[in-house]
Amino acid sequence: MRYRAKPPAQMLLISRRVPVALVLAILLLVACTAPPPVALPSPPDERPVVRDSEVRMNQLIPKPAAVTPRAGVFTFQPVTTIHVEPHGEEMLWLGQYLAERLGPATGYQFVVQPGGAMSAGNVWLTTSGADPALGEEGYELIVTPDGVMLRAHRPAGVFRGIQTLRQLLPPAIELQQAQPGAWELPAVEIRDVPRFAWRGAMLDVARHFFGVADVKRFIDLLALYKMNVLHLHLSDDQGWRIEIQSWPNLALYGGSTQVGGGAGGYYTQAEYADIVAYAARRYIIVVPEIDMPGHTNAALASYAELNCDGVARTLYSGVEVGFSALCVESDTVYQFVDDVVRELAALTPGPYMHIGGDEVQTLDAAAYAGFIERAQAIVQAHGKRMIGWEEVAHATLSPTSVVQSWRSTVAAEAVRQGAKVIMSPASRTYLDMKYDPNTPLGLSWAGLVEVQDAYAWDPATLLEGVGEQDILGVEAPLWTETIATREQMDSMVFPRLLGIAEIGWSPAHGRSWEEYRLRLAAHGPRLAALGVAFYRSPQVPW
Repeated sequence: MRYRAKPPAQMLLISRRVPVALVLAILLLVACTAPPPVALPSPPDERPVVRDSEVRMNQLIPKPAAVTPRAGVFTFQPVTTIHVEPHGEEMLWLGQYLAERLGPATGYQFVVQPGGAMSAGNVWLTTSGADPALGEEGYELIVTPDGVMLRAHRPAGVFRGIQTLRQLLPPAIELQQAQPGAWELPAVEIRDVPRFAWRGAMLDVARHFFGVADVKRFIDLLALYKMNVLHLHLSDDQGWRIEIQSWPNLALYGGSTQVGGGAGGYYTQAEYADIVAYAARRYIIVVPEIDMPGHTNAALASYAELNCDGVARTLYSGVEVGFSALCVESDTVYQFVDDVVRELAALTPGPYMHIGGDEVQTLDAAAYAGFIERAQAIVQAHGKRMIGWEEVAHATLSPTSVVQSWRSTVAAEAVRQGAKVIMSPASRTYLDMKYDPNTPLGLSWAGLVEVQDAYAWDPATLLEGVGEQDILGVEAPLWTETIATREQMDSMVFPRLLGIAEIGWSPAHGRSWEEYRLRLAAHGPRLAALGVAFYRSPQVPW
């Protein structure tokens, strides 16, 4: 806004009777002699300054149950200390995990200290005095300008809260070299608990084999988005991927190929145990799957006695399904099943064992159901709960067993038997489905699955007869017929997996696609900083 000096008084005396020429002369004289215009200062911008840290508070994935903004920021300093309480190996490890996540990019050497007096400028991780209602994985995160308090009823909740803390920092925090910055957290109070107990992803290492380093990297990415299950598909027609000491040829011979005829590979029992321990440190359970009685050609090629005719099959590197089956009338087959389950159960501390059970086209209904029921008893005898793909609901199930729904409504039959359900609808969660017709990788038999398709659904309303109380959780499978490299895995898994993670964790009433797509866009730089070659869907404003 500007104003001019008040006109001289003589101008006010000009009347209509003054000649026009005289008026013009007077106006010219005033213009030449009047003081120059004076510039007033612009009024202050009354809009509040929005800091980047405040923006990140609204970009969290999964979306927390409750977020209350507060004034100010907390800034990490080189002298910031991470305190853990109570003192013990598990809490000290959590403190060190946080220090290792933050140290490279900040360039700070964070000290992890057990207990101590609470003081300004520091971070506290604790399970002391937490609300039991937070359960196994819930947490409270309180950030003030003076410090950070992350409190949970169980250590797993502390770990989940650490992932939220990471996301509240700039994406550059994920880089492995020191970066410039003020490393600020917005002042906020977050109280967060998961919707479902099971939030998983499946990695098919049978069609194409992925080594230990790739699996560990996958685990770390699952952890960042609060997922807690890694389902490993360890056997199929194209390859057997786990050493079984009582049946060594399964891995040595059955693991020697893959789709397309590549070299294949397998995990020794020590390598598998290392994967399981690495996941457990991140509060992720590993669920091993040995697919049976179908999808078994690698086993049938390794041992002739698993075939009814006593003739070993040839190794297979194609992609067709449904042609193979164990000889379910043979006692040798059940000894084989018992040995495999026994050795895997001893290596797997988690409570579940997946037996597959899908796409069996060479057995009649009675033979199939009889096999599933005997396999279920074997799994239970070794202290595990059986999981099977939805077809196992055609057998008589124990209430402790779990059915994984993928393409039909048969899961409702499992619910009627008292079993729980994992929701993995292929048209929503199968990460090997193409995004659009031009996607170079993947398949399309279940349809095209764009990012919105993977996000915009609710597990509790998808199947008639299967309600929220019947659902153990959600899982996104990655089948690997067309996927052979880490980069190919990245492009099919990300960003769709983030939507599945949110469906599993966040309350249903707070979710919408239009709001989520904006939060997802903000995770592009974070995924890039982590080296993830994600698909830049045109549905998301990256």
